[in-house]
Amino acid sequence: MTRLGCVVLTGGRRPDDLALGLASLRRQRGVELDVVVVGNDWAPEGLPDWVRSVHVPENVGIPEGRNRGVGEVRGELLFFLDDDAALVADDTLARIAARFAAEPDLGILQPRVDPRGGEGAPLRNWVPRLRVGDRSRESDVAALWEGAVAIRRELFDRVGGWPGDFRFVHEGVDLAWRVLDAGYRVVYAGDLVVEHPVHQPFRHGYSWYFGARNRVWLARRHLPAPLGVLFVASFAARTLPGMVRSREHAREALRGYRDGLRGPCGPRRVLRGRTLWRMTRHGRPPVV
Repeated sequence: MTRLGCVVLTGGRRPDDLALGLASLRRQRGVELDVVVVGNDWAPEGLPDWVRSVHVPENVGIPEGRNRGVGEVRGELLFFLDDDAALVADDTLARIAARFAAEPDLGILQPRVDPRGGEGAPLRNWVPRLRVGDRSRESDVAALWEGAVAIRRELFDRVGGWPGDFRFVHEGVDLAWRVLDAGYRVVYAGDLVVEHPVHQPFRHGYSWYFGARNRVWLARRHLPAPLGVLFVASFAARTLPGMVRSREHAREALRGYRDGLRGPCGPRRVLRGRTLWRMTRHGRPPVV
């Protein structure tokens, strides 16, 4: 029986959602689970006795919070679940494990995300491809929605885990690119479902800062200079309407671009030409 190390990240502000997510893990059959709840700037309390916890005293950001839980769980596969997401079927993780066992080149798998209880319209960023189309259609992709993700543990360790210094936004792109460059596939599985409340993107001003900064960091870390310029410019063009409508958004985004260009961005590991071509074939050329 496959063992999955499950890392659930929470700041302790959504106890009802957290309880739903943990209950959905408890219902899983056909796999062995080792579950840890990472309290990011929160000392976990009131958890079920079958769950362990990790207290991170300061807010280290979302990707680094996930990283803090990895060393606390055992399993050949890792499954990351945010505290406001929940698995729908009780065989979801068993089906995920079966796919990894049958497909040696499968590196990361992201399930489909549906609005909880059917309330609201699905968000655009829940499907990590440029042309959403049929949300139930599976495809190879070059980015991730990060709230529910399965990955081979050995691969996670080899590529360096989540980019902890990103803190918020685009960490799924960075991880997906490194997995692709290692020769593995990143798959959106439309037949496996998690539910999530409908939150509006960019609901906090700080997302404009991290969105801009991390976009520049992605380019500096992974892309040849000409592609990097186009990659950042295309993002700036798409977000320009929101900046025009809000002086605060514009100020935060411009600060993000400045810090992205000036500050340290981590090690530069330019993606291989083969990887750039795979991304293009998957409908996500490295300029958008």
